[in-house]
Amino acid sequence: MSKLEVLTPANSQLIFIDQQPQMAFGVQSIDRQTLKNNVVGLAKAARIFNVPTTITTVETESFSGNTFPELLAVYPQNDILERTSMNSWDDQNVRDALAKNAANGRKKIVVSGLWTEVCNTTFALSALHDVPEYEIYMVADASGGTSSDAHKYAMDRMVQAGVIPVTWQQVLLEWQRDWARKETYDAVTTLVKEHSGAYGMGIDYAITHVHGGAERVSHGNRIGPNPAK
Repeated sequence: MSKLEVLTPANSQLIFIDQQPQMAFGVQSIDRQTLKNNVVGLAKAARIFNVPTTITTVETESFSGNTFPELLAVYPQNDILERTSMNSWDDQNVRDALAKNAANGRKKIVVSGLWTEVCNTTFALSALHDVPEYEIYMVADASGGTSSDAHKYAMDRMVQAGVIPVTWQQVLLEWQRDWARKETYDAVTTLVKEHSGAYGMGIDYAITHVHGGAERVSHGNRIGPNPAK
């Protein structure tokens, strides 16, 4: 495995760390609604490409609250691996889940978690220390820190240790790679329309005003204009 090898659905796995409300309350490095949008977009991307996904949580009952329901709705059958440690690598269930996927060639671990400077950093450093053949891809815009500086310097520290910084849409399009792959084309463009902001708006515009396609929702009659007298 090489960092020069792009992410593919066959060489990747995904882990969500502590995407829970109490952790999100402390996030100041990114708008929290944008954070949730990006997390759910990333989850849907993994589902489209059948990328195995681990969900792990910390102190759900006593402190952190339940995982975002929008995330759980993407994976209604997934087990949720509960921990006490802030460092997910300290939990054997997490290690075993990652190792099971890595045994099938999925040694590129895509990470989305809260907070960047604690749970993400300790996990990434510990995993790379103990299993050097792993590669960690940290999804910067599907993770959040308690300040812009906390997020930035945590990302810098991880990059210095060999972690690869990515964004959620970058991961999605790297998995798709070629628009000739029609088996995932419709699902990917639908996801983009729902979660990719201006990119999705552009696709809607191109379909209706460039290619003459139908709008993707039905609505009432368009009435007017009727200038007031």
